[in-house]
Amino acid sequence: MRGWRGLAGALLGVVCLLGLSALLIWLGGFSVGHALVALWGGSFGSWYALTSSTLVRAVPLMLSGCAVAIAFRAGVFNIGAEGQLLLGATFATGVGLIAPRGGPIAIFMALIAGACGGALWAGIAAVLRRRFGVLEVISTIMLNFIALNLVAYLVRGPFQEPTHAYPQSSPLPDTLHLPRIPGMGRLHVGILVAVAVLIGAGWLLRYSAAGFRIIAVGENASAARSAGLIDVERVTSRVFVASGAIAGLAGALQVLGVTFALYEDLSPGYGYTAIAVALLAGLDAWMVIPSAVLFAALESGGSAMQRDANVPSTLVAIVEAVLILTALWLQRDGRWARARALRRVVSPRAES
Repeated sequence: MRGWRGLAGALLGVVCLLGLSALLIWLGGFSVGHALVALWGGSFGSWYALTSSTLVRAVPLMLSGCAVAIAFRAGVFNIGAEGQLLLGATFATGVGLIAPRGGPIAIFMALIAGACGGALWAGIAAVLRRRFGVLEVISTIMLNFIALNLVAYLVRGPFQEPTHAYPQSSPLPDTLHLPRIPGMGRLHVGILVAVAVLIGAGWLLRYSAAGFRIIAVGENASAARSAGLIDVERVTSRVFVASGAIAGLAGALQVLGVTFALYEDLSPGYGYTAIAVALLAGLDAWMVIPSAVLFAALESGGSAMQRDANVPSTLVAIVEAVLILTALWLQRDGRWARARALRRVVSPRAES
């Protein structure tokens, strides 16, 4: 019964999404048929569109969405995935520029450096939260702006390419580029890394003691501390840093697999869209995969609608917002059920 309800909810969401898209396009005075054909053609309409546009965009959304989902499950409102992604890209670029030769070892080092960069940036907010009581919503948003300006300084200063004609770093050597998957256009092996991370994160939350502690802290920190004997501060700090590492890995994959250089507009807001991806997935790491693909398709199709049907891209942003609200409404019963289940687990301990 629960599976049929989930399927019915998903179908209802798709119907609402298509109906809303058509209504907005019609109210804007555009051709609904032409716009929807462009939306489909730019996202799933061809093998090249699917692999070289939609799935390439989905890679950073998967990882940054996973970072947000894990943090939110622990009650940590990490809004800083954008800044952590940028720091990951910066660290990966730095390693790539100083690496004497490329190859698998150098690529692995750059990816690790990217994860460390994101973890370091998230660690700043974690320390501010734990030591000084600074709300992570405020600190991570401020760190996003600092990261953006730091990248702007680096690509106009220490990292700028030798001719100083463009505000970007020197291109990474070909030996540092992530291999592309044969027969799949521009899609690189980073998608395999992203899927592996999401599968591992989902398993951790579902079947491990660490995952239970994360969920318990996120559902009710006071109950987890008193009845579950969980060190809440320790759990939240570790989750915060791990979340930043995953977002930093997204930035490293973006540099090594797509842009091959560091510049200001490296991320078109992936870290902010990741919040929507995580919410639509119900903060479930495994469900982040289709959620990220859906948002990547909306972005790819939105660009095609703007290019081929002259439909403003802002309509896509409105559709995304309504899609998130619809998903949250459909998931309300599941959140209440999880809260009731957690109370049943911790209540016997509290009584004893």
